[in-house]
Amino acid sequence: MRMGRWIFQPCWASTLAVLLLLPVLLSLGFWQLDRARQKAELQAAFAERSRWPPAPLDGLDTADRDSLYRRVIATGHYDNEHQVLLDNQLREGQPGYHVLTPLRLADGGAILVNRGWTPLGESRQTLPNIAVTVEAITVNGWLAQPANPGLRLGDAAGADQNWPRVTPYIDYERLAAILGYPLRPALILLEPNQPQGYIRDWRPHFGGFGPERHQGYAVQWFALAVTLVILYLATHVRRISAKSNECANSSD
Repeated sequence: MRMGRWIFQPCWASTLAVLLLLPVLLSLGFWQLDRARQKAELQAAFAERSRWPPAPLDGLDTADRDSLYRRVIATGHYDNEHQVLLDNQLREGQPGYHVLTPLRLADGGAILVNRGWTPLGESRQTLPNIAVTVEAITVNGWLAQPANPGLRLGDAAGADQNWPRVTPYIDYERLAAILGYPLRPALILLEPNQPQGYIRDWRPHFGGFGPERHQGYAVQWFALAVTLVILYLATHVRRISAKSNECANSSD
């Protein structure tokens, strides 16, 4: 294709590569923008609902997304014998666990209470002491969901059959089957002023970071797409020399 004194002569191999790579780069950029939008909405919901007055847990549908980040009050007793350590939880670069303790409710079921973050310790073979009292207790906190890993690797029930169990992610149905009692599909983030907890600095990171990081990733993917197009054009567009142009006119 000729445009004045410039000619565009792409080869089929590079054209095919661009046609394959460009949609991928663009789709990754738009996916990151969508993730940023989702996290921005979650942060807004967290900021709004966390200021609402506490509501009794029994009056809420914990499976309803509109109940997410509601402040709740629940009464029961902790199941000290069957606790879970949610693995791969970093805090300021230090590895550790989130301590999840079932709170047995009056209806016979339970809900997990995230009692906070505790460091890994000397090794993975030596688990932290997370014992908790089993007397009746009233807890205050926010309804939430544990961070959803990108890849669900490992056994949600924990490779070790001893308690507390170390698990890479939470599968409510699987855990309920092991516990032997119903488990509500949510957890309570224990408020920082509540007793029998660990480090609790609940901020809406939602998977490790906020929407700004996703926006930055989107810019990178779009920049790669633009760079790909520029390189493609620069490689296959060349200027026609004056002599070549005169020869072409003579032929005419």
